[in-house]
Amino acid sequence: MELSKRVLSMQHSPIRRFNVFAFEAEKKGKRVYHLNIGQPDVETPPCFMEAIRNFDKKVIAYSESGGETVLQDAIINYFKGYDMDFERKNILITNGGSEALNMIFVSLLNPGDEVLIAEPFYTNYHTFVTQSAGKVVPLTTKAEEGYDFAKSDLIEAAITPKTKAICCISPGNPTGRVLSLEDMKLIGDIAKKHDLWIIADEVYREFAYDNRDATSFGMFPEYADRVVIVDSVSKRFSACGARVGCVVSKNQELMDAIMKLAQGRLCCPTLDQIGAAALYNLDKSYYDEVKAEYEGRRDVVYEELMKIPGVVCQKPGGAFYMTAKLPVESVEDFLIFLLKEFDDKGETVMFAPAEGFYGTPGLGKDEMRIAYVLNKEDMRRGVELIRLGLERYNAR
Repeated sequence: MELSKRVLSMQHSPIRRFNVFAFEAEKKGKRVYHLNIGQPDVETPPCFMEAIRNFDKKVIAYSESGGETVLQDAIINYFKGYDMDFERKNILITNGGSEALNMIFVSLLNPGDEVLIAEPFYTNYHTFVTQSAGKVVPLTTKAEEGYDFAKSDLIEAAITPKTKAICCISPGNPTGRVLSLEDMKLIGDIAKKHDLWIIADEVYREFAYDNRDATSFGMFPEYADRVVIVDSVSKRFSACGARVGCVVSKNQELMDAIMKLAQGRLCCPTLDQIGAAALYNLDKSYYDEVKAEYEGRRDVVYEELMKIPGVVCQKPGGAFYMTAKLPVESVEDFLIFLLKEFDDKGETVMFAPAEGFYGTPGLGKDEMRIAYVLNKEDMRRGVELIRLGLERYNAR
């Protein structure tokens, strides 16, 4: 009996597959600072649960396949805050941003079609594209250049007759790279020239630091027929377990195609959508407060990283991740050392090795991704443990 070649070509998550070592360390009494996964410790706004408690219907019935209208309307109102105008037909609710991406790729890709994406990239893109019979074509970026990919020569060189779309994660996971409106214009013009779709993963939209403005490909009417926005409540509202996301596009042919898939899986959870609607209706001051918290955490992480001799890292502009090159041959080997052999005062740390965020074999072996999702003092201590661990690891 055999499994499909498609599933065998996929990888396990580089974010989660080292958890077994962390669990063993914790069993032995060590405290492990988990900097490996983007699970924020910021409190989910209370309005989420309040809205669910106020749900007064006697039956929790199926939702509409495209989503609850109260949530669609809340999302429409949210985008109006950025001068973007959408209608209900432009908004389709999904089980998190992950299902949104799955549905988009299934709707767009024929076997062998290519999708451009800057590497390192959120590792699950490989899974999403592969299960849709497509192929990821990586645009290689460098730590020394802040992982910049808004370059016409880089993008144009990767385009072939099989290229169907370009994916843009901004602010970026795992690099924190933020696209400016000028960057988006450059990418949009290339996409229009070569008749490509633009898949805009903008789930960290508000987390743009150093006085950067929140940006979106939806701000360009001239690209409206090819832009597909992915949004989610997971990170913005610290509601990862709610599993509520959406596809946003003015291309009605695409939205009709995605609706076929949405009807096949029936609907998203009704109560989570009710809670999510309350989140999208929050005052904009909420974003300012949360953004300030994450920006402070970023500054602490960067400050501590700069104390490590030989580290290569530019301060990221957004999201809550930082990718850095370490003075080791194998970051994976170093991580296992941290979890199995190292501790300082009964404490150790874990992060995500960056190799699994690359599509090009061999790249990222000496890089790590940190998620700065803990409070400032815990983040400071976590990076300090990386520095102390490196000193002991390299002294062996």
